[in-house]
Amino acid sequence: MAYKEPAPIKDKENPFESMMERFNIAAECLGLDDDTYNVLKSPARQVIVNLPVTMDDGSVRVFEGFRVVHSTILGPSKGGIRYDEGVFLDEVKALAAWMTWKCAVVDIPYGGAKGGIVCDPTKMSAGEIERLTRAYTLALIDTFGPDQDIPAPDMGTGPREMAWLMDEYSKTKGMTINSVVTGKPLVLGGSLGRVEATGRGVMVSAMAAMEKLGMDPTQATAAVQGFGNVGSWAAKLLYDKGVKILAISDVTGAYWNENGIDIDAAIDYKNAHKGRLEGFTGAALMAAPGDLLTSKVDILIPAAVEDVITIANADKIQAKLIVEGANGPTSAKADKIINEKGIMVVPDILANSGGVTVSYFEWVQNRLGYKWTLELVTERAERIMTDAFEKVYNTSIKHNVPMRIAAYIVAIDKVAQTYKFRGGF
Repeated sequence: MAYKEPAPIKDKENPFESMMERFNIAAECLGLDDDTYNVLKSPARQVIVNLPVTMDDGSVRVFEGFRVVHSTILGPSKGGIRYDEGVFLDEVKALAAWMTWKCAVVDIPYGGAKGGIVCDPTKMSAGEIERLTRAYTLALIDTFGPDQDIPAPDMGTGPREMAWLMDEYSKTKGMTINSVVTGKPLVLGGSLGRVEATGRGVMVSAMAAMEKLGMDPTQATAAVQGFGNVGSWAAKLLYDKGVKILAISDVTGAYWNENGIDIDAAIDYKNAHKGRLEGFTGAALMAAPGDLLTSKVDILIPAAVEDVITIANADKIQAKLIVEGANGPTSAKADKIINEKGIMVVPDILANSGGVTVSYFEWVQNRLGYKWTLELVTERAERIMTDAFEKVYNTSIKHNVPMRIAAYIVAIDKVAQTYKFRGGF
């Protein structure tokens, strides 16, 4: 079936338009010229593929897949692949652009990309997912490459899918090329520290922001929306720093404990119950999952999906600090409300860039053929995140703009300068 753009969802902002609203404000602050503006706003490549896959019952089902390369100005493009029923082209375009800005903010030599396949992996067997992954790899064989476009896991994918992608790509080249993808299993060239990398970046960002706000971590409270890889690691690492986590949530609901949740116990429970918190007795089920976002805590960490903080609930948020673990959790229209309330926001393109930072380390190690220790990976990742936070914070002060716009200014300025030094196109 040919691609058909879905009708807009009335209560949900278009993610690409949300990204462009922030981009436009930052571009104006920088005084970006029209030529550079037009280059940076537009994706370099958009690929739509149809993927016939033989299902376990013998039938053939055709899946729709996307890959958007937003920019290769700083280097090869980098970005995850998500398997989700709701993925659509504008979402992938926005995520690809966010990856460009994310890589630029933390000063690593990548451009941005993103991929997606419209499917529900929870209703597919391992064999069906493998055949789908290999079909997607072959369809994009001219796009992927360790010096061209480097995929990684995202929603609905993980090390297993990356191993299949690497294997299928390597078969077509007649040799093992493990640097074509990151987020691989350790035995296939994955990096130590990659699993917790995004959550660690959220923790480092939160700690840096608390210092600027004069908050004592051992006296601070937090709520974490989304208890998957990013949210659970962010919660665990902040918990280890003395932050009291009052609320956590997943698809089964939001859980609250006024005295603080034992995060180690919550993670153990989740791991023992197919990745779900349902039935967890260390906290009480909140009346509505959305109540977590407006609960009385010092720090709010949205680490689930896009557009959870909107004009409908932004004015009810009580946190002093928001650290965005997810991509695009705050809609552009909610920004004004959040800013007027005086809430500091560490934006997604800074806060969750720990993942792509350690993905870059994995790629470097693959190219070198030499593994780094966990201590080295952690030390270098935390230094990069801290340096990036300081640069964005100082830019915020210099231009008198919120941290989100400051992060865009830092990123766009780096890409624009590189574009000009390269002589344009």
